[in-house]
Amino acid sequence: MTNEIFMQRAIDLAKLGAGYVSPNPMVGAVIVHNGKIIGEGYHQKYGEAHAEVNAVNWVLNKYVDAEKRLQESTIYVSLEPCSHFGKTPPCVDLIIKHKLAHVVIGCTDFNPKVKGQGIEKLRNAGISLTYGILEKECINLNKRFFTSINKQRPYIILKWAQTADGFFAPHGNLQYWITSATAKTLVHKWRSQEDCILVGKNTAKIDNPQLNVRLVNSRNPKRAVIDRDLELPNNLFLFDNCEETFVFNHLKTSINGKTKYIAIEEFDYLLPQYILYQLYLNDVQSLIIEGGSKTLQTFINANLWDEARVFTGQKHLFDGIKAPSIKGELLSTQNIETDTLDIFINKTI
Repeated sequence: MTNEIFMQRAIDLAKLGAGYVSPNPMVGAVIVHNGKIIGEGYHQKYGEAHAEVNAVNWVLNKYVDAEKRLQESTIYVSLEPCSHFGKTPPCVDLIIKHKLAHVVIGCTDFNPKVKGQGIEKLRNAGISLTYGILEKECINLNKRFFTSINKQRPYIILKWAQTADGFFAPHGNLQYWITSATAKTLVHKWRSQEDCILVGKNTAKIDNPQLNVRLVNSRNPKRAVIDRDLELPNNLFLFDNCEETFVFNHLKTSINGKTKYIAIEEFDYLLPQYILYQLYLNDVQSLIIEGGSKTLQTFINANLWDEARVFTGQKHLFDGIKAPSIKGELLSTQNIETDTLDIFINKTI
């Protein structure tokens, strides 16, 4: 189980990069010498050093005999080391340069620029390899990255709150809060981990959401809104130019500061596909859809969702706008203060 223990540590380190490394994958690395961890690293920010570089530098900065230790060490990496020049040099070259004795890899990188080439280059350099350790967990770690690579669209998370009797909101365009303050803080944490948040026109107009992470100390995501005829007033928070914001509409394509208007010719049954492809072209690797009910149901009907996070509060409305209807595999259920959180996954795509 030793390999699994060190790989799990690499996975835990990789998660620290959530929200900061997209469109790159999250990666963690652990260097082990004689059964002891002597170096750690993870990819901390897009465009900066990769996990392997940070782990090797840790060793170089800590030990006088670093080169000798590295040559006697095993490096555990949650994802196949890159073999191409991007924002940074190839990590396989660094491993080969310092002559690490053994490399343990969690999963292969599906990116065509890598996909097995890193493994092949290490083999050709005479470095022994083990791969597929905690493979399922390593693939799940980068489900956003792999979805973008394989499906040319973001990983899609649906999020909504519903009353105990299954309503999304009251009639009459009224703002109505269903869940607890704890649930709200959790949602802000989720936002910090994803690239973009999408809402429909009515949600933007009624709630005037900021779609930021003001309740947690982290970075804000990009924002997106569907406004077919550009009817939303310019004084909404969405148009404050604080963050990059996409406005999907039928009338114009233009840029105003950080607000990007993207024209979509047909607002028909293919609308979700059009929106997702445009977001993919803008390096959006993951998307939370927060409402309204119609927008959520549109993506559900198109079977374009990967995960759904549904809060059920204790309040009853007895009448109003029905919550979206979804069929998926229930992954987990937990209590969040007075609310119940159900997480579903879509196994049909």
